[in-house]
Amino acid sequence: MLHDILWQQNVRLAEACLHHPFMRGLADGSLDSETFRRYVAQDAFFLNAFARAYAFAAARSPDMATFAQLCELLNGVLRELQLHAAFAKALKIDLDRVQPYPAVAVYTDFLLATAGQREPGETMAAMTPCMRLYGYLGNHLAETVFAGNPYQPWIATYSGPDFQFLVKQVESLLDSMAEDSVAVRDAYAHAMHCELDFFSAMLTHA
Repeated sequence: MLHDILWQQNVRLAEACLHHPFMRGLADGSLDSETFRRYVAQDAFFLNAFARAYAFAAARSPDMATFAQLCELLNGVLRELQLHAAFAKALKIDLDRVQPYPAVAVYTDFLLATAGQREPGETMAAMTPCMRLYGYLGNHLAETVFAGNPYQPWIATYSGPDFQFLVKQVESLLDSMAEDSVAVRDAYAHAMHCELDFFSAMLTHA
């Protein structure tokens, strides 16, 4: 299946994300609270753009069945934003005033430009890595999470069955909407690089 081919081509980037200092801090609970605060703010900004990219993709979907599935995925992002809103309230973050870091802006600009201007299959290739990667990270972190880890709610969200279902759904749409082309491979790989850059930005903007 195409989604497996693209994942295997980029699995080293996924492993780099898993072993990134930011992710290891989440895994063992040692991540500085201010760093997590920056992450929540930046990820909420990203998810707002991600939701809009789904809306673009839904509007351009080839049939009603695809439209309905994309709307369901959009609703999944809105539920994810509710988690961020809860974190933001606890951390006293005004999400309406967040300014994106350069690495985050590069990622969101790429997603919105792809969703608005490129073929629907390329849009799915650009959006799938975020979902697949977070499902992968959540599953791995859940294997070692311990009671009292302050980031357990984050880990539980991305390792949970609801999110894992959405991962399978978006990969199924990728398989049905995209062809194995250079443009599709490039979009997927670029998104994976953006994910790694996103995590690095959380540590370099202290």
